Amino acid sequence: MREHGGNLDVARQRFGGAAEDWIDLSTGINRVPYPDVDVEPRQWSALPPRSEIESLHAAARQAYATDAPILAMGGAQAAIQLLPQLASRGRARILAPTYNEYAAVLSAAGWDVDEVSDLAALAGADLAVVVNPNNPDGRHHERRELLALLPRVGRLVIDESFADAVPDLSFAGEAGQPGLLILRSFGKFYGLAGLRLGFAIGSETDIAALAAMAGPWPVSGAAIAIGRRALRDHDWAKATAARLADDCVRLDAAVRSQGWTLVGGTPLFRLYETGDALVAQDRLARGLIWSRVFQQKPGWLRLGLPGSEAEWSRLSAALSR
Repeated sequence: MREHGGNLDVARQRFGGAAEDWIDLSTGINRVPYPDVDVEPRQWSALPPRSEIESLHAAARQAYATDAPILAMGGAQAAIQLLPQLASRGRARILAPTYNEYAAVLSAAGWDVDEVSDLAALAGADLAVVVNPNNPDGRHHERRELLALLPRVGRLVIDESFADAVPDLSFAGEAGQPGLLILRSFGKFYGLAGLRLGFAIGSETDIAALAAMAGPWPVSGAAIAIGRRALRDHDWAKATAARLADDCVRLDAAVRSQGWTLVGGTPLFRLYETGDALVAQDRLARGLIWSRVFQQKPGWLRLGLPGSEAEWSRLSAALSR
């Protein structure tokens, strides 16, 4: 299995506790989820009609400020799984380090995959992947730099799974032109990862191909109802983005006494250089707080943001041990 956050089974095997006892800060999922999640019984009992799927698409276009073709899918991961089938196998280049599913999925499908550290090195690829803002270090790129890649690659995929709180970084408004595919995650910012909802935004050709592969019911009736409602709730999104920005400052200050230094991050997570991330992770885990470490970067520790004052207090106590 590839490394990911959210692996609470591992945490519980090592440190005990029931799942509900843990504060899971390993994922970058908003711990103050969108609250209005009631659905009508028919959302569970009936197949989602096309008209309701299209109403979800309309809500997403408005939320992401785009008029390009769009497809709701079972999370951004569902789109990643289908990427290798959008074109004949060729050379893929991925700006790294980043989310590790891209390299694994493309390699498994027979693509020749290179992970590169410089944006310019993506040129010449049949498929180029940029996560913007990046997971786990939060780096992002100027609009002109990324768009300049379009004529130099076969297809440019921009993963915007962590862009909801920083909409100025989004390229969704540029989508629709050939060769550009934008992926969005719903569950992270809205704190409803279990709903399994995301979107692909791109050209008519790419979205039609993904839709054909995803099938007639790519998302559930509950995901449609809750997603549509949340995406239209602009006041909640604005207030949440402001809270997350404040909480990033608060978290950076809270860990400063540990001697950790900020590597980067997004409004949903922070990445710190700790010197020894396994030691730092164990220390937090003894207070039943789970974090994310990286085998290739033994000093890096990623922390999501606590959601309640009780969680902040527990984090402070764990850091004080």
